[in-house]
Amino acid sequence: MRINKEGYKIIFISGVVCVLIWWGFYRLLLNDAANMLLWGGTVFLLLFWFFIVAFFREPRRVRIHDADLVFAPCDGRVVVTEVVMENEYLKQEMLQISIFMSITNVHMNWVPVGGKVEYFKYHPGRFLVAWHPKSSTENERTTTVVRMASGQPVLFRQIAGLIARRIVSYMKPGEPVEQNSVCGFIKFGSRVDVLIPKESELLVEIGDPTIGSQTPIARLRKPVAAEN
Repeated sequence: MRINKEGYKIIFISGVVCVLIWWGFYRLLLNDAANMLLWGGTVFLLLFWFFIVAFFREPRRVRIHDADLVFAPCDGRVVVTEVVMENEYLKQEMLQISIFMSITNVHMNWVPVGGKVEYFKYHPGRFLVAWHPKSSTENERTTTVVRMASGQPVLFRQIAGLIARRIVSYMKPGEPVEQNSVCGFIKFGSRVDVLIPKESELLVEIGDPTIGSQTPIARLRKPVAAEN
Protein backbone atom coordinates (compact mmCIF):
# COMPACT_ATOMS: atom_id res chain seq x y z
CA MET A 1 0.00 0.00 0.00
CA ARG A 2 1.37 3.38 -1.01
CA ILE A 3 1.07 6.34 1.35
CA ASN A 4 0.28 9.82 0.06
CA LYS A 5 2.98 12.39 0.80
CA GLU A 6 0.45 14.60 2.62
CA GLY A 7 0.34 12.02 5.40
CA TYR A 8 4.05 11.66 6.17
CA LYS A 9 4.19 14.32 8.90
CA ILE A 10 0.92 13.34 10.59
CA ILE A 11 1.81 9.64 10.53
CA PHE A 12 5.22 10.31 12.09
CA ILE A 13 3.89 12.63 14.81
CA SER A 14 0.96 10.34 15.68
CA GLY A 15 3.37 7.38 15.85
CA VAL A 16 5.66 9.23 18.28
CA VAL A 17 2.68 10.26 20.43
CA CYS A 18 1.40 6.66 20.54
CA VAL A 19 4.83 5.36 21.59
CA LEU A 20 5.09 7.98 24.35
CA ILE A 21 1.59 7.16 25.64
CA TRP A 22 2.41 3.43 25.60
CA TRP A 23 5.67 4.03 27.47
CA GLY A 24 3.80 6.01 30.11
CA PHE A 25 1.30 3.16 30.55
CA TYR A 26 4.13 0.64 30.72
CA ARG A 27 5.92 2.54 33.50
CA LEU A 28 2.72 2.94 35.50
CA LEU A 29 1.44 -0.61 35.12
CA LEU A 30 4.45 -2.76 36.11
CA ASN A 31 2.52 -5.48 37.91
CA ASP A 32 0.68 -8.68 36.94
CA ALA A 33 -2.75 -7.33 37.79
CA ALA A 34 -2.35 -4.56 35.23
CA ASN A 35 -1.18 -6.77 32.36
CA MET A 36 -4.61 -6.97 30.74
CA LEU A 37 -5.02 -3.20 30.90
CA LEU A 38 -1.57 -2.72 29.37
CA TRP A 39 -2.31 -5.16 26.56
CA GLY A 40 -5.66 -3.50 25.91
CA GLY A 41 -4.03 -0.08 25.71
CA THR A 42 -1.35 -1.44 23.37
CA VAL A 43 -3.93 -2.89 20.98
CA PHE A 44 -5.94 0.34 21.01
CA LEU A 45 -2.88 2.49 20.22
CA LEU A 46 -1.80 0.19 17.41
CA LEU A 47 -5.26 0.19 15.85
CA PHE A 48 -5.44 3.98 16.14
CA TRP A 49 -2.07 4.43 14.44
CA PHE A 50 -2.89 1.96 11.67
CA PHE A 51 -6.13 3.88 11.06
CA ILE A 52 -4.11 7.09 10.61
CA VAL A 53 -1.79 5.32 8.18
CA ALA A 54 -4.70 3.80 6.22
CA PHE A 55 -6.42 7.18 5.94
CA PHE A 56 -3.54 8.45 3.78
CA ARG A 57 -3.48 5.42 1.49
CA GLU A 58 -2.89 6.16 -2.19
CA PRO A 59 -4.59 3.63 -4.47
CA ARG A 60 -3.26 2.72 -7.91
CA ARG A 61 -5.96 3.42 -10.49
CA VAL A 62 -6.17 3.32 -14.27
CA ARG A 63 -6.33 6.85 -15.67
CA ILE A 64 -9.34 7.13 -18.00
CA HIS A 65 -9.66 9.80 -20.68
CA ASP A 66 -13.05 10.63 -22.23
CA ALA A 67 -13.74 14.26 -23.14
CA ASP A 68 -17.49 13.63 -23.19
CA LEU A 69 -17.63 12.45 -19.58
CA VAL A 70 -17.19 14.09 -16.17
CA PHE A 71 -15.68 11.72 -13.62
CA ALA A 72 -16.07 11.65 -9.84
CA PRO A 73 -13.32 13.74 -8.24
CA CYS A 74 -13.28 11.59 -5.09
CA ASP A 75 -14.46 8.43 -3.38
CA GLY A 76 -17.71 8.84 -1.48
CA ARG A 77 -21.45 9.09 -1.93
CA VAL A 78 -23.57 11.53 -3.96
CA VAL A 79 -25.49 13.89 -1.67
CA VAL A 80 -26.63 16.69 -4.04
CA THR A 81 -27.76 16.83 -7.68
CA GLU A 82 -29.42 20.14 -8.52
CA VAL A 83 -29.24 23.21 -10.73
CA VAL A 84 -27.76 26.19 -8.84
CA MET A 85 -26.65 29.74 -9.60
CA GLU A 86 -22.85 29.92 -9.53
CA ASN A 87 -22.01 33.42 -8.30
CA GLU A 88 -18.28 33.29 -7.58
CA TYR A 89 -16.79 33.22 -11.08
CA LEU A 90 -18.95 31.85 -13.91
CA LYS A 91 -22.08 33.85 -12.95
CA GLN A 92 -24.49 31.38 -14.54
CA GLU A 93 -26.74 28.46 -13.69
CA MET A 94 -24.85 25.17 -13.42
CA LEU A 95 -25.70 21.58 -12.59
CA GLN A 96 -24.14 20.80 -9.19
CA ILE A 97 -23.13 17.29 -8.16
CA SER A 98 -21.80 17.00 -4.61
CA ILE A 99 -19.98 13.98 -3.18
CA PHE A 100 -19.52 13.46 0.56
CA MET A 101 -16.40 11.64 1.77
CA SER A 102 -16.65 9.81 5.07
CA ILE A 103 -13.63 9.47 7.32
CA THR A 104 -13.04 5.94 5.99
CA ASN A 105 -12.88 6.91 2.29
CA VAL A 106 -9.71 7.51 0.29
CA HIS A 107 -9.23 11.27 0.51
CA MET A 108 -7.22 11.95 -2.63
CA ASN A 109 -8.96 14.19 -5.16
CA TRP A 110 -8.83 13.95 -8.95
CA VAL A 111 -9.53 16.43 -11.79
CA PRO A 112 -12.95 15.51 -13.25
CA VAL A 113 -12.17 16.82 -16.77
CA GLY A 114 -9.11 17.74 -18.78
CA GLY A 115 -8.26 21.24 -19.96
CA LYS A 116 -6.59 24.38 -18.65
CA VAL A 117 -6.92 25.84 -15.16
CA GLU A 118 -8.62 29.19 -15.75
CA TYR A 119 -9.33 30.15 -12.14
CA PHE A 120 -8.26 29.08 -8.68
CA LYS A 121 -8.97 30.58 -5.27
CA TYR A 122 -8.63 29.47 -1.66
CA HIS A 123 -11.37 30.63 0.75
CA PRO A 124 -10.90 30.51 4.53
CA GLY A 125 -14.13 29.84 6.35
CA ARG A 126 -16.18 27.86 8.85
CA PHE A 127 -16.24 24.12 9.52
CA LEU A 128 -19.90 23.14 9.24
CA VAL A 129 -20.67 19.47 8.69
CA ALA A 130 -19.86 18.75 5.03
CA TRP A 131 -23.43 17.81 4.06
CA HIS A 132 -24.84 21.12 5.33
CA PRO A 133 -26.26 23.19 2.40
CA LYS A 134 -24.25 26.25 3.45
CA SER A 135 -20.94 24.37 3.53
CA SER A 136 -20.45 25.10 -0.21
CA THR A 137 -20.33 28.84 0.42
CA GLU A 138 -19.34 29.25 4.08
CA ASN A 139 -16.78 26.51 4.85
CA GLU A 140 -13.07 26.58 4.20
CA ARG A 141 -12.75 25.60 0.54
CA THR A 142 -10.92 25.93 -2.76
CA THR A 143 -12.55 26.77 -6.08
CA THR A 144 -11.03 25.64 -9.38
CA VAL A 145 -12.35 26.25 -12.89
CA VAL A 146 -11.03 24.12 -15.76
CA ARG A 147 -11.74 25.29 -19.29
CA MET A 148 -11.98 22.29 -21.59
CA ALA A 149 -10.70 22.20 -25.20
CA SER A 150 -14.35 22.41 -26.29
CA GLY A 151 -14.65 25.74 -24.46
CA GLN A 152 -16.94 24.36 -21.76
CA PRO A 153 -16.13 25.35 -18.15
CA VAL A 154 -16.22 22.92 -15.27
CA LEU A 155 -15.93 24.19 -11.69
CA PHE A 156 -15.12 22.07 -8.67
CA ARG A 157 -14.73 22.87 -4.99
CA GLN A 158 -12.82 21.05 -2.26
CA ILE A 159 -14.75 21.72 0.95
CA ALA A 160 -13.53 21.14 4.51
CA GLY A 161 -15.98 19.52 6.90
CA LEU A 162 -16.48 19.39 10.65
CA ILE A 163 -13.38 17.22 11.17
CA ALA A 164 -11.36 18.16 8.09
CA ARG A 165 -9.19 21.21 8.78
CA ARG A 166 -6.63 21.02 6.00
CA ILE A 167 -7.20 21.26 2.26
CA VAL A 168 -4.33 20.66 -0.16
CA SER A 169 -4.66 21.66 -3.83
CA TYR A 170 -2.08 21.33 -6.59
CA MET A 171 -3.96 23.53 -9.06
CA LYS A 172 -2.31 26.63 -10.56
CA PRO A 173 -4.00 29.10 -12.95
CA GLY A 174 -2.77 28.85 -16.52
CA GLU A 175 -1.51 25.28 -16.25
CA PRO A 176 -2.91 22.41 -18.36
CA VAL A 177 -4.36 19.46 -16.44
CA GLU A 178 -5.15 15.93 -17.56
CA GLN A 179 -8.49 14.32 -16.82
CA ASN A 180 -8.34 12.14 -13.68
CA SER A 181 -4.89 13.37 -12.65
CA VAL A 182 -4.48 14.02 -8.91
CA CYS A 183 -5.52 17.56 -7.98
CA GLY A 184 -5.20 17.51 -4.18
CA PHE A 185 -6.07 15.98 -0.84
CA ILE A 186 -8.50 16.79 1.99
CA LYS A 187 -7.61 15.54 5.45
CA PHE A 188 -10.19 13.76 7.65
CA GLY A 189 -13.68 13.93 6.16
CA SER A 190 -15.05 16.43 3.66
CA ARG A 191 -16.94 17.05 0.41
CA VAL A 192 -16.31 17.96 -3.24
CA ASP A 193 -18.78 19.89 -5.43
CA VAL A 194 -18.62 19.64 -9.22
CA LEU A 195 -20.51 22.25 -11.27
CA ILE A 196 -21.03 21.54 -14.97
CA PRO A 197 -23.16 23.02 -17.79
CA LYS A 198 -26.78 22.51 -16.77
CA GLU A 199 -27.67 20.85 -20.10
CA SER A 200 -25.39 17.90 -19.22
CA GLU A 201 -26.80 14.41 -18.78
CA LEU A 202 -26.72 13.30 -15.15
CA LEU A 203 -25.43 9.73 -14.72
CA VAL A 204 -25.77 9.37 -10.93
CA GLU A 205 -28.48 9.79 -8.32
CA ILE A 206 -28.45 10.87 -4.67
CA GLY A 207 -27.12 8.02 -2.57
CA ASP A 208 -24.99 6.46 -5.32
CA PRO A 209 -21.43 5.49 -4.30
CA THR A 210 -18.54 6.86 -6.37
CA ILE A 211 -14.93 5.89 -6.96
CA GLY A 212 -12.66 8.84 -7.64
CA SER A 213 -11.31 9.02 -11.22
CA GLN A 214 -13.31 5.89 -12.16
CA THR A 215 -17.05 6.64 -11.86
CA PRO A 216 -18.65 8.77 -14.62
CA ILE A 217 -21.07 11.20 -12.97
CA ALA A 218 -22.27 13.14 -16.03
CA ARG A 219 -22.10 13.28 -19.82
CA LEU A 220 -21.41 16.69 -21.34
CA ARG A 221 -23.55 17.91 -24.20
CA LYS A 222 -21.42 18.68 -27.23
CA PRO A 223 -21.23 22.40 -28.08
CA VAL A 224 -23.49 23.51 -30.90
CA ALA A 225 -20.52 24.33 -33.15
CA ALA A 226 -19.20 20.79 -32.72
CA GLU A 227 -22.56 19.27 -33.61
CA ASN A 228 -22.75 21.12 -36.95
